[in-house]
Amino acid sequence: MILAYLRYLSRARDEHSLHSPFLFSLYTTSIRPDNRREPAFTSFRALRNELCRSRETIAITDFGAGSKVNGARQRTIGDIACHSQKPARFGRLLFRLIRHAKANVIVDLGTSLGLTTAYLAEAARPQHGQVLTFEGCPQTAAVARQNFDRLGTPNVEIVVGNLDETLASRVARLKPIDFVFFDANHRYEPTVRYFEICLSNSHNDTLFVFDDIHWSDEMEQAWAYIKRHPAVSVTVDLFWVGLVFTRKEQPKQDFVLRF
Repeated sequence: MILAYLRYLSRARDEHSLHSPFLFSLYTTSIRPDNRREPAFTSFRALRNELCRSRETIAITDFGAGSKVNGARQRTIGDIACHSQKPARFGRLLFRLIRHAKANVIVDLGTSLGLTTAYLAEAARPQHGQVLTFEGCPQTAAVARQNFDRLGTPNVEIVVGNLDETLASRVARLKPIDFVFFDANHRYEPTVRYFEICLSNSHNDTLFVFDDIHWSDEMEQAWAYIKRHPAVSVTVDLFWVGLVFTRKEQPKQDFVLRF
């Protein structure tokens, strides 16, 4: 990823390069600022610190590309919390994006221990939104449920099982989706397929967020495919994550922005 990051740094721009009012507003109000002092985040930080210290071991069921840090079948909760969960600043970014979009119907592909999902759920509270989150590993999902209970997060439903078997049927039963976070199977074919499943029940203002778009050659290929997709109008490369819009009123453009 070092070469990919160097390429990103050479191309990344800030708000002064944005002539689209839509992108300028999104960048200056939701991407670039930080909101680490949001009151709810205090309990999120405390839980993350506690989980990082946990030596409890669980059996991992992994249907995706696995971990680059630790691919063992048995892992401690502390190892997962410290190395496989997204850093808190990405949870805060997703929180801001959901608040900006006023998203009600939120889909989260990859619950893990539920820390990032909690940011999604908290962001959806003012508009009484709901989060449908998918997790392949039963034992990880059980820990996530405990964490949601501890945080007082009632607006989350966990679907446990292989996404290949659960995603399409559940998405078809939802109202049109407002927001999707893809953090599950980091391979080309599943990423593209999950995107097209969610796209089938989206609307003009749906926001798709893809995690780890430069994580591997396969993820870079998936990101390139998504940028070329005829339904996609605007993409934003923040290196660690990519934002995708299908707004018909926007000209087709690809942005690389600093985060």
